[in-house]
Amino acid sequence: MTIKAYGAHAADRALEPIDITRRTPGAHDVQIAIAYCGVCHSDIHQVRSEWGGTLYPCVPGHEIVGRVSALGAHVSGVQVGDLVGVGCIVDSCKHCEDCDEGLENYCDHMVGTYNAPTPDAPGYTLGGYSQQIVVHERYVLRIRHPEAQLAAVAPLLCAGITTYSPLRHWKVGPGQKVGVVGIGGLGHMGIKLAHAMGAHVVAFTTSESKREAAKLLGADEVVVSRHAEEMAAHAKSFDFILNTVAAPHDLDAFLTLLKRDGTMTLVGAPATPHPSPNVFNLIMKRRSLAGSMIGGIPETQEMLDFCAEHGIVSDIEMIQMDEINTAYERMLKGDVKYRFVIDCASLA
Repeated sequence: MTIKAYGAHAADRALEPIDITRRTPGAHDVQIAIAYCGVCHSDIHQVRSEWGGTLYPCVPGHEIVGRVSALGAHVSGVQVGDLVGVGCIVDSCKHCEDCDEGLENYCDHMVGTYNAPTPDAPGYTLGGYSQQIVVHERYVLRIRHPEAQLAAVAPLLCAGITTYSPLRHWKVGPGQKVGVVGIGGLGHMGIKLAHAMGAHVVAFTTSESKREAAKLLGADEVVVSRHAEEMAAHAKSFDFILNTVAAPHDLDAFLTLLKRDGTMTLVGAPATPHPSPNVFNLIMKRRSLAGSMIGGIPETQEMLDFCAEHGIVSDIEMIQMDEINTAYERMLKGDVKYRFVIDCASLA
C-alpha cells in the first residue's frame, strides 16, 4: 500500500513529501491510521546522521497515536476504531531474557520504529511522519485518555516513558527529594511524573525565565544552575536526580548534590560525550551514575495508564507537516514549550 509521508534524502537535505509503501497486515498485525506524531530531538539526530548510520530516505517519528483501521486475523486485545499508540519499538526477538521480562527496549535485536532493519521495503523501518503504519500487535499500546487529548498524548510514547521508566525503576515516591535537570521535552514530563508520584521535586534550569513555568509544571522548587549559591544550598540532599539534558555538560555539579547512596540517571543523549566526572564524587558517598533508555512495552502501557489516571499529558504546540523543517530549527534554539506534535491529517 502506497501512502504519503515526509522524509529526508540526505543528512544535509530538508524533509520533503515522499511516497512510501506499507505492508498488508499479517495475522498478528495492526494497521493504524496516524492522527498525530510527536517530534523528538532524536529525530533531528537521526535525520542529520549525527549518531551515524542513518539510512535514506529517512522517515522519522516514534511518538505515534491514531485509530486502528484494520486487523490481522489473529489479533486480540484491540478492535477497529480503538485509540492506540506506537512508541520507539516495533519488533524484537521476543524470546530473549529481556523480552521475556517485558524489557524489549534492551533486546539486542530490538527494531526501532524508523531506521532499523526490517524485511519490509525498503529494507529498514519508516516512522510516523506518515499517514499510516502497520505494527505487530505486541508493540501496540492502548490509549485511555479522552480523545480530545490525543495530540498531547503522542509525546508520552517517547518523552513520557523515557522519564517514567527511571523514576519507577529507582522507586521515586513520597518522602524523596528528586531533581530534574533540564526543562524541555523530556524534563517537563519528568517534573509532572515525579510530582504525581508524590516526590518533592526540584527543577534545574540554566534560564531564569523558566522559574515560574517549572512551578506550573509541578516543581516544588526551582534552581538556576548558573547560580553557585543556589546549587550549594542543595549539596548532599537529593535521593535521585533525573538528568534530561541532551548536550555535554558538567556532571559533577549535580553529582555533588546527591546524598550518600543517591543516584543520578542520564536520559539525554548528546551528539558528543559529556566531560568525564570526577570519580571521587562517586566513591566518597557511594553515589551512582546510571543511564536509562525508554521502557519496555508493559511499562509503557503502565505509564500511559498512570498518566490517564492522573490527567497527565505533554505540553505541546501543534504544527502542520510542511512546517517540520522550521520546527527542527526552532527546537535547536529551544523555542518550543515543550513538544511539537504533527497533525498528520495535513498529509492528505
